[in-house]
Amino acid sequence: MKHSPWLVGNKDIILKDARTEVSRHVEQPARRAFLQRSLTLGGLSLLSGCSLVDENSVETALMAMSRFNDKAQAWLFDPNRLAPTYPDSMITRPFPFNAFYGEDEAPVVDEAGYQLEITGLVADRKKWSLAELRALPQTDQVTRHICVEGWSAIGKWGGVPFADFLRRIGADLSAKYVGFKCADDYYTSIDMPTALHPQTLLTLTYDSRPLPTKYGFPMKLRMPTKLGYKNPKHIQAIFVTNTYPGGYWEDQGYNWFGGS
Repeated sequence: MKHSPWLVGNKDIILKDARTEVSRHVEQPARRAFLQRSLTLGGLSLLSGCSLVDENSVETALMAMSRFNDKAQAWLFDPNRLAPTYPDSMITRPFPFNAFYGEDEAPVVDEAGYQLEITGLVADRKKWSLAELRALPQTDQVTRHICVEGWSAIGKWGGVPFADFLRRIGADLSAKYVGFKCADDYYTSIDMPTALHPQTLLTLTYDSRPLPTKYGFPMKLRMPTKLGYKNPKHIQAIFVTNTYPGGYWEDQGYNWFGGS
């Protein structure tokens, strides 16, 4: 499993002690687990100037660390470097369900009435039906999904290259961000270089079949260069903006860039 470069340091004992100390001061279990995994030597240098005697100090240091990590990841990101691809024989079966709710709570979206909303810095704001999206040139990829919780799985995703779609709707490709709103109340955003990466895909199928509800019907964004929480499912709206949009987990302290 290939880790994003900020997730692992080379000073294991120091990192272990720092993670233990930070986790004592952060109450949210999910966020605590993430912060323990994402603590880096850069974060340690920030924490060293902090007394760690109150949660406000820890929160301030952690947010500064997160901003530092985002900048470092963006600087390291190569828009032309491809994530590994795999043969169909290596697909994980069954591919695991992953969300902040149970599988039986996944939203049911009406296929006939679905229309993708487009707003923001784009020339053409027409809404797109599923039939129109499926009529666009498609490609597929077999890539690895890497979850921040520490597991990974290989899946086969098919759909419209996102860069092609952005050009088709006349998106401002010099804008900073692309944001997503979803039927399960999830939301997230990515940087434009990631949006234009050749493997970033508006996914409409899984394993050569229409995308199942549990994997994000009617559409998810698949980015093998990002951690799993950056890949939104059940997408209802896409917008292009220069105003930082944040995200569901990012607004709770997760790194915004979330990839390599």
